[in-house]
Amino acid sequence: MRIAILTFDGFNELDSFIALGLLNRLSAQGWKAEITSPSAQVTSMNGVTVHAQQPLEFANEADAVIFGSGIYTRAIAEAHGQRGSVLDRLQLDPLRQLIGAQCSGALLLARLGLLADMPACTDLTTRPWLVEAGVRALDEPFHARGPIATAGGCLASQYLATWMMLMRAGEQATTQALHYAAPVGEKAAYVERLLALVRPFVPAVT
Repeated sequence: MRIAILTFDGFNELDSFIALGLLNRLSAQGWKAEITSPSAQVTSMNGVTVHAQQPLEFANEADAVIFGSGIYTRAIAEAHGQRGSVLDRLQLDPLRQLIGAQCSGALLLARLGLLADMPACTDLTTRPWLVEAGVRALDEPFHARGPIATAGGCLASQYLATWMMLMRAGEQATTQALHYAAPVGEKAAYVERLLALVRPFVPAVT
């Protein structure tokens, strides 16, 4: 299971790194999540510069894709269709791939036509822009329909990771991965809360 975590300049560290850390807990089962960027290096909204592990085009062949958010996401969305647009380098396929978006990443899903009539979760700043794009914004941390999911709020990245693991690895493997990362003394309750929120969106475990 190869996963592209799309990470652009101005990215939110919580979106990219939480998903990266959780999904790679399944590395023993062949899972590999990687920071995937349009350039060799990208710098976060707080000045953290990271090296891309994969070029942007890796997303086209990956088994799953997560659109992280950031301070320049709206500009990236608005540039779609213009010469040199980052989004024009993407050819995603929801029939083959799981595709998720975090906060303002939902704008990119909308611009690529991947949401169709699906409502979406996003952060409070992005919400009016998403509505302007014709998408119904939900006051919820997570929502999915089939192979497409969105999450709203920085720490909701854990729901995207949980969803991907449940969809492709099953509940036992997901529980083990989450249990390792959960806070000591709260592990059972923490894991069950994550699973309880995401299960209704995963047909195999409803």
